[in-house]
Amino acid sequence: MKQKDFVFNLCLLIFLNLLVKPFWMLGVDVGVQNSVGAESYGIYFSIFNFTMLFNMVLDMGTTNFNNRNIARNTQLLDKHLSSYIILRLLLGVAYFVVIYAVALLIGYRGIQLKLLFWIALNQFLSAFLLYLRSNISALLMFKTDSVISVTDRLLMILFCGLLLWGNVTEKPFQIEWFVWCQTAAYLITIAIALTIVLRKASLRRLHWNTAFFLVIIKKSLPYALITLLMASYYRIDSVLLERLLPRDIAATQAGIYATAFRLLDALVMIAYLFSVILLPLFSKMLKQKENVVPVVRTSFSFLFLFSVSAVVILYVYREPIIRLFYPDVVESSVAVFRLIIFGLIPISMNYLFGTLLTANGSMKQLNVTAAIGIAINVTVNLLLIPRMLACGSAVASFCTQFTVSVLQFILAWRIIGFPLSSLPWLRCLIFLAVLIPVTAFAPTVLHLSVVWQLILLTAFALALGFATGLLNLKGVKDFGVSN
Repeated sequence: MKQKDFVFNLCLLIFLNLLVKPFWMLGVDVGVQNSVGAESYGIYFSIFNFTMLFNMVLDMGTTNFNNRNIARNTQLLDKHLSSYIILRLLLGVAYFVVIYAVALLIGYRGIQLKLLFWIALNQFLSAFLLYLRSNISALLMFKTDSVISVTDRLLMILFCGLLLWGNVTEKPFQIEWFVWCQTAAYLITIAIALTIVLRKASLRRLHWNTAFFLVIIKKSLPYALITLLMASYYRIDSVLLERLLPRDIAATQAGIYATAFRLLDALVMIAYLFSVILLPLFSKMLKQKENVVPVVRTSFSFLFLFSVSAVVILYVYREPIIRLFYPDVVESSVAVFRLIIFGLIPISMNYLFGTLLTANGSMKQLNVTAAIGIAINVTVNLLLIPRMLACGSAVASFCTQFTVSVLQFILAWRIIGFPLSSLPWLRCLIFLAVLIPVTAFAPTVLHLSVVWQLILLTAFALALGFATGLLNLKGVKDFGVSN
């Protein structure tokens, strides 16, 4: 792949996701939250995160393993595709058995069990779609993967938009409709992605291969464990809120936490997009013993500028932003948001250094790090939720992400030999020293609407990035991949 082609694919992926997913999360998803109320959405959000905790059973690490494996050995796609499809169907059955067994044990009943079925089905469909996309990106078909990455959300915007604002029904929007729209969007997108994969691989029939299943699961287990552990410390907060607090406030507190978390999750998407590109790229470079330092340095600069700018600006303007999206729960959501938003910085770094370690196959070290993260998260949640409610979970989330980020950074330095001096520390400090006071004083100096102030500050952050050298157009050449 030529340098200019790779850079174009990276920009296309980010552009399409910036175009679609923020509108999905901050438009449609927020519209659903406001329509159904904090309590109903809190129940959905808690069950959604509950199902995420068991994605290890659903995936068993096969997606990341497959992405890394096919990127290094593209000829294996024809050989493995049939057996992989059967394996994922079997894992889907096991997933449903496990989540329903645990759900009944912890007291899920009635509407919770009804929602659980459809949300779990959507998790299965989402995981299957990610597996198909792992083949597409492993073949370095980044333009195709970019389009597929937003197709399901485009369909969701269409379906939910009609139900929310299209006056096609006399009933108020129901949370069940939201879940059913997701199911339809995933099915259509899977059909498209499967068609693309089948054009690249010969699949005459599905082939049962017990030996293959056992070998792949054995090789994928370290990836499965890291998936479970990371999902646990990232998603368990709302589950603990809904389970630990008294019933009269549990769902509402989970809903309030969801309002702040959704805004964070929308921003995390940008960092995640880097990992989509970097995992197959790092895997190929490390196998060919190429120098990854230029790519890491450039990625670090972009992610630092993005995450720090977002945190500083959103912290200063937290109240008007929350009021814009959630007018009914402003005070409670602001209190949570001002704490949880700081997690964006360590999460962004995790997507860089964690991806580098994954591509290197350093799964044991990553799993130990993630286990430490879970221990911190659960401990802090148990201590703070009874006293601070949703704010306690926000503190737990940041403490966890910060610790994991530091540990992964140290591991990348020690295992891969990444030189600390190669990162632009001085430029980062200068960037911070200028951005923080300018943003802090902006509300008193700029006599404009909040939207225009945010636009101007974003433009200022970008200009400051170029001025300090954090953003360097020549640096994108570091992403070049040889044929």
